[in-house]
Amino acid sequence: MTPREANALTAVGLAGLLASVALTAPRWAGLLRAPAATVEAEEPTGEETPRAARDAASAGRRISVRLYFEAPDRQGLLPEEREVAFSPDLAVQLRTVVEELARGSATGLLATLPPGTKILEVFVQARGVAFVDLSAEAAELVGGSTGELLAVYSVVNTIVTNFPAVSRVQILVGDKPVTSLAGHIDLSRPLPPDMTLVALPPPGAPPMGPEPTPPAGGGRP
Repeated sequence: MTPREANALTAVGLAGLLASVALTAPRWAGLLRAPAATVEAEEPTGEETPRAARDAASAGRRISVRLYFEAPDRQGLLPEEREVAFSPDLAVQLRTVVEELARGSATGLLATLPPGTKILEVFVQARGVAFVDLSAEAAELVGGSTGELLAVYSVVNTIVTNFPAVSRVQILVGDKPVTSLAGHIDLSRPLPPDMTLVALPPPGAPPMGPEPTPPAGGGRP
């Protein structure tokens, strides 16, 4: 075979290969875009039974969390211990806790979120930022700048102090970013907790006690 014939044969082979790739490209693109769950469904990993066992073990489990409400007799936030249902999903667990906060105090503390406020969605980024999407009622605050300050940080402090995996909280309203709830507190960026807003106990009051040790799941035992 002469060099010219060899070159011609190589060119024909390359043309056939390019045609094959072009014809199958949509199929490969679809597989690359397919959700991981679809691939796992086609190729079982054998983890279904352990996952079901973990879910069954967590069913009925409860954890203790610390919710922050407004103090009735002085300016600031006060903690209230409450048991809530446990979830191995951090976003679900956070939503459960914020929903408890929106329900109000069970010990006579003052609610910080306006009546009717609902939790539309909660999700967590890998960098430890939790996004909490509140309904439009959250913007119907009273109490001026102080009321808004306590409302915002009742949410932020409640989440961050209970869940070490979260370091900051971004509050949304009605599925949209907002600059503030009532024109006083900047919500354009994720906020860290501010424990200086926790009201000091009155003279002679018993101490609140040590912080409970968080379990591996991120909440309080």
